[in-house]
Amino acid sequence: MNATTLPIAAELLKAVGESCLEAGTIALDLFRPGATAVARTWAKSGGSPVTEADIGVDTFLRIRLSELLPEAAWLSEETVDDAQRLSHRYVWVVDPIDGTRAFMQGSPDWAVCVALLDQGAPILGIVHAPACQATYRALAGGGATLNGETIHASSAQSLTGARIAGPKPMLDALAQFESFQAVARIPSLALRLTRIADGTIDAGLISPDARDWDLAAADLVLSEAGGRLSDGEAGPVIYNREVPVHGMLVASNGKLASPLQTAIERLRDGRTQPA
Repeated sequence: MNATTLPIAAELLKAVGESCLEAGTIALDLFRPGATAVARTWAKSGGSPVTEADIGVDTFLRIRLSELLPEAAWLSEETVDDAQRLSHRYVWVVDPIDGTRAFMQGSPDWAVCVALLDQGAPILGIVHAPACQATYRALAGGGATLNGETIHASSAQSLTGARIAGPKPMLDALAQFESFQAVARIPSLALRLTRIADGTIDAGLISPDARDWDLAAADLVLSEAGGRLSDGEAGPVIYNREVPVHGMLVASNGKLASPLQTAIERLRDGRTQPA
């Protein structure tokens, strides 16, 4: 979808970027590099952790983003879902801290993620990782940047020797018939995708149960950098569905999309040798 569907998109990207920088500062105040965060922490109903930093960033962004585009609905990890979003053209999709556990443990691999959907497709995306001093921005049809510099996915065309990130069980299964370089775990799904976008790694695997807020902003950054995120059937990732949960996903620089899909099919078939 072209960014011209929202005439103020370029100006909005700048304003949203500034809001994400401020949100990152809120989180950084409670972050301790290499040590346990000082933020108060508790468990959500599903058992996953949440901190006062998550809630503070979420509250700040909801106020700020709603002012920037009042007609947009809201979908966030830390806000009770409102089904009215399904009838809205524009939807903000927010993960106040993607990689909460990393944040809590003092790892820098966490990010503030904001995407704007237009009829279910991301047209604006920002992934701001303040502890890594990295801010990714993308506008549909306008390319992707890292700290203001244009980025492109890698040119790797073969899984042999490719740098691939993902859950260890998935990488171990893939390693039965492909010789690749397994990358150390990246706890933030958004950063896993943006590091494919900037060429740091070549591909990534994502296990089932990722949510819209984990993916939407980074998906746009990746696609605008020449990469691709797809579901386990090689189809596009659809956002703002009634249940915003996804199955297994495959991310790559684009050139590895087909060989990765073939590998996934072999895993499903139970084959451990090349066809």
